[in-house]
Amino acid sequence: MPQRAALAQAAGARIYGAMKLPFLSRQPRVALLRLSGLIAARSGGFAPSGISAQSMAPLIERAFALKRLAGVVLVVNSPGGSPVQSSLVAQRIRRLAEEKKVPVIACVEDAAASGGYWLACAADEIVVDPASVVGSIGVISASFGLSDALSRLGVERRMHTAGTEKSFLDPFRPERPEDVERLHGLLGELHEVFKDWIRTRRAGKLKAPEEELFTGRFWTGRQAVALGLADRLGEASSEVKARFGEKAQVVSIGQRRPPWFMRLLPGLSAEALAAAAEERAAWARLGL
Repeated sequence: MPQRAALAQAAGARIYGAMKLPFLSRQPRVALLRLSGLIAARSGGFAPSGISAQSMAPLIERAFALKRLAGVVLVVNSPGGSPVQSSLVAQRIRRLAEEKKVPVIACVEDAAASGGYWLACAADEIVVDPASVVGSIGVISASFGLSDALSRLGVERRMHTAGTEKSFLDPFRPERPEDVERLHGLLGELHEVFKDWIRTRRAGKLKAPEEELFTGRFWTGRQAVALGLADRLGEASSEVKARFGEKAQVVSIGQRRPPWFMRLLPGLSAEALAAAAEERAAWARLGL
């Protein structure tokens, strides 16, 4: 009987070793959380890709709720977008990182620009590829002026408001100097919020004057390391091994994909087409 028990125990050990059941493993776990696409409030729907506080909240919570969590790696690939959504997502990451007391590392792929860099700065360390696009610490507002087009078409626009500022920056009338002045004030305030976040998260690491870093300019990953906007060159898989060990178990947490019929027939969704065009324009500003 003792011999039979020993054989059974050995067989069980072999089966466990072969199956590597995750719920029986005691290895440290690393959450790999992907942040990809344009940052916009509507990205909780079926946009081609995107980041919003609503769509990312359950994924962020899942990442930080893993048992035996040793750290979280953010794989960032974003040209930017909404400053509000960037701030909300970044704040949620920081709150949970401090609550769980685990390190967060951002690994940048093609780009962490504008709001994408805002997200990367939610991490304790930023790792970039030499060819990544990093920075663009600024705020932009873009629109069209159509007042001349209306007059050429012989169209009379009729608009009535209660409140002198309700028609602020109306694209169907000539630009007013007071509107432009007010817009610049709003953009300046948003820029200060962005800059304060960078100053806080990259405190003691920036190696160039703010007048150079906060102009909205972007750099390659290698340049970003030299300027202190990033910590070192590398990529996600090697970072996980170097920081958490060869035996660390990586748990990938991805963003929601559109349903199969939306992927096959994208033309059915005007919202998806508009989102795709907007995202394409955002990447084009980076030359990507």
